[in-house]
Amino acid sequence: MTETDVAPVRLAPGDPAPEFSLPDADGNTVSLTDHRGRRVIVYCYPAALTPGCTTQAVDFTAAAGDLAEAGLDIIGISPDPPEQLHTFREKESLNITLVSDQDKSVLAAYGAYGPKKLYGKEVVGVIRSTFVVDADGRIEKASYNVKATGHVAKLRRDLGLG
Repeated sequence: MTETDVAPVRLAPGDPAPEFSLPDADGNTVSLTDHRGRRVIVYCYPAALTPGCTTQAVDFTAAAGDLAEAGLDIIGISPDPPEQLHTFREKESLNITLVSDQDKSVLAAYGAYGPKKLYGKEVVGVIRSTFVVDADGRIEKASYNVKATGHVAKLRRDLGLG
């Protein structure tokens, strides 16, 4: 994917969630359709094993039990290869599903890949974003440019989970 391929998509509540089938940290295929009937938190992050992404993944892991009880599954998407996701999961004791989108096509479909500001410069990359997909596969909530620290707590509050 080149910079000229990047179109600033922005998903909104009611939009159909872009479908995907991507390899997880163990090389198994994970599809959004596998989660029909349950709500899914799809979160997009730039890179495994980096400080902000680690904070976010650890926070999602800590909240996973409560979120599952509330009927929410969690899928994290990054452009990292499955082997790196496996290392990330093992190193940080993560118990959430992490999938690899190496060509960034799914990230782009969610509007989570494109121009962004990084240290005051415009660059093209993964835009830290979170989506709540309803049980029917539609976007319930879309949040772009989220902060890694405190994001999961804010999301829990927004979902009425304390």
